[in-house]
Amino acid sequence: LLNINVGGKLFQIASKVVARYPITRLGKLALYTDPMKKLQLCDDYSVQRNEYFFDRDPSIFHYIFHFYRSGVLWIMDEMCPSNFVEEIEYWGIHLKYSQRCCRILFEEKQDELSEYLKIEKELEAELEPLDSAGQFDGKFLGGFRKMIWNLIENPYSSIPAKIIAVMSSFFVLISIVGMTLSTVEEMKHKTGKMWMEQMEMICAIFFTSEYLMRLISSSSFKNFLRAAFNAVDLVAILPFYIQILFENLDEGDTLYHEELHKVENVSKLGKVLKLIKLMRIFRILKLARHSTGLRAFGFTMRQCYQQVCCLFLFIAMGVFTFSALMHSVEHDVPGTNFTSIPYAWWWAAVSLSTVGYGDTVPDTVLGRMVAFACISFGIILNGMPISILYNKFSDYYAKLKAHE
Repeated sequence: LLNINVGGKLFQIASKVVARYPITRLGKLALYTDPMKKLQLCDDYSVQRNEYFFDRDPSIFHYIFHFYRSGVLWIMDEMCPSNFVEEIEYWGIHLKYSQRCCRILFEEKQDELSEYLKIEKELEAELEPLDSAGQFDGKFLGGFRKMIWNLIENPYSSIPAKIIAVMSSFFVLISIVGMTLSTVEEMKHKTGKMWMEQMEMICAIFFTSEYLMRLISSSSFKNFLRAAFNAVDLVAILPFYIQILFENLDEGDTLYHEELHKVENVSKLGKVLKLIKLMRIFRILKLARHSTGLRAFGFTMRQCYQQVCCLFLFIAMGVFTFSALMHSVEHDVPGTNFTSIPYAWWWAAVSLSTVGYGDTVPDTVLGRMVAFACISFGIILNGMPISILYNKFSDYYAKLKAHE
């Protein structure tokens, strides 16, 4: 008999039983005749009791012990997958000796644990800033840059840092409100326009100062440019300066060129200028830097891109299928709007989303039956992935708040 002491618990097993598995640790222990090789396989050996000691988990060794006696490796659901794999690798036993049903469930549990740990790591990285306060030690103006970094990136470090974080969100809201009011007819008179321009200038100066402070306090210029939030900050301030540049070009062309093609160029510049002004709407994305909800939403979209792609695929299939069916049953009706399948795409998309504007409706009984099938399919379609997205969003939001 082999006397095996695992973590203080004694097990006895026949040498010929474990010798049937010569590649395992206990199989080698039974087959080796050299005492030095045997001592290399265990942690200690008692000569008086002829007992081999192993400093391992005795609760898991029960299943190893059962494996040698029966030839089957049992796996219990309550076991930690990582710990169990580590233990059986130590004893030299392969997972293939387990039953197929247990092995499938165990591998699924392993995948779930790996995915959970991966998401936890990405969630922590979502909240961790690109730089850390310790990276400024020994660098040029390290103390000064560290102070600026705390003011901009760590709102919990001091009261001025909290004030700057609040001011950043405040100026974003002011900028969006100003852009909205600039489209109102009553605000387009001289006084209102002047107020809007001054408000835009103040917001642009604040955003530019904030961006430059982040750039100065960054330990790596390359990583700074790669960061998504810094790209959003840059997009938030570029429209203001591009607008000034185009307005100067516009004035120069108007003053010095009166030819027709120059006037056309001015009109083109005006259209481009309107597009540049519209880009200011992206400033609202700056709120994601201080909003846990927006971060959780973006993280959910990144983690659930497969479900989102499946949703769009099913919507496209439904649009093509039901628009073709509707056209086939409605194209002969006088005055119908379903004159072709592309014309029916809008109706199918609106019906699948269960919005139903009512601007295009079927007239025949068969058409209404197709419409009912389209709406029913849309209800089922929207219910499947949206529940998954909502559950994951709630989970990620709670974890982000806990990490904060």
